[in-house]
Amino acid sequence: MQRLISAVVLALALAVSGEALAGSRIKDIVEVEGVRENALVGYGLVVGLNGTGDNMRNTPQAKQSQEAMLERLGVNIRDANLNSKNVAAVMVTAKLPPFAAAGTPIDVTVSSMGDAKSLMGGTLVVTALIGADGQSYAVAQGTVQTGSISASGASGSSVTKGVPTSGRIAGGAIIEREIGFDMRSMSQIRLTLRNPDFTTARRIADVINAKYPNTAYANNPSIITLTPPQGASVMAFVTAVEGMTVEPDYGAKVIIDEVAGVIVMGENVKISTVAIAQGNLTISVQETPAVSQPAPFSRGETTTVPQSQVGVEEEKGRKLITLKSGASLSSLVSGLNALGVTPRDMISILQAIKAAGALQADIEVI
Repeated sequence: MQRLISAVVLALALAVSGEALAGSRIKDIVEVEGVRENALVGYGLVVGLNGTGDNMRNTPQAKQSQEAMLERLGVNIRDANLNSKNVAAVMVTAKLPPFAAAGTPIDVTVSSMGDAKSLMGGTLVVTALIGADGQSYAVAQGTVQTGSISASGASGSSVTKGVPTSGRIAGGAIIEREIGFDMRSMSQIRLTLRNPDFTTARRIADVINAKYPNTAYANNPSIITLTPPQGASVMAFVTAVEGMTVEPDYGAKVIIDEVAGVIVMGENVKISTVAIAQGNLTISVQETPAVSQPAPFSRGETTTVPQSQVGVEEEKGRKLITLKSGASLSSLVSGLNALGVTPRDMISILQAIKAAGALQADIEVI
């Protein structure tokens, strides 16, 4: 009897742990409204290129920028004939992380906007990065790393691996201005679901209210409003909420990438009763030219006579399979695998099943 009780307790413990492991942390399925990255952009010059920069005749912005930069440094070259190809005009982009403090380094991406052939080995000079409000938030400078290979020969042949006209500078920008976001003064916090869903939003609110009564309210499938308990720290409250687990729900969907031939189906995909048959028909036409030689003294001409061989081959052994109503994803996959179809054939079959009204899921083609 003692062994039986121990076995039951162990089974219940495994079941509970399995359910807990099946859930997802709230922090993994939601975003805190207002806590997000901000895009930064700037225009600058990359110098020190080995003859792979912009042609000053074809890229006027590079020439004007070089003249303006040197004038600020006390050098006047307005009437000079600039033929150097060691400078390139570039756009610099970066992401300003949330709660980033002044002095924090961030990565930047440098991309050529002229006819430069490569930015490899170049150095980005001081470039201000501005936000959507027109304010400067960071300053970038450093050596550009493209991670590409480019080589050419005297005959004109060349080999290029990667994109030499775009590169990155790790930690190449320093944040100069912070974005104010004071959570301590907030009376309410809104959570935004990454995948909006009515059921998931309600489950999140129920889980939070189970530990902190009357603190969470699901406004809609995307927003859950949180009201921190009286006297509680906002940071401590959000930390506790992020660590809670919930089982997210989602609709049945089939994602199809026709270019790569990739199919992704969720476990909720169901189908009604349907019969599927698939086969391949191959038609081959082979042209074999033959020479027609005239008889001696016949005054004829030697000509080429085309000879065609046409063949039709139909693949055998494919059977008609039937999937019963309410069949699950595993049944659908097993049935299609039984036909021996390729991923691209499976895409056509799924679209045909959807057109017949037997696929209870949304098909999204990307």
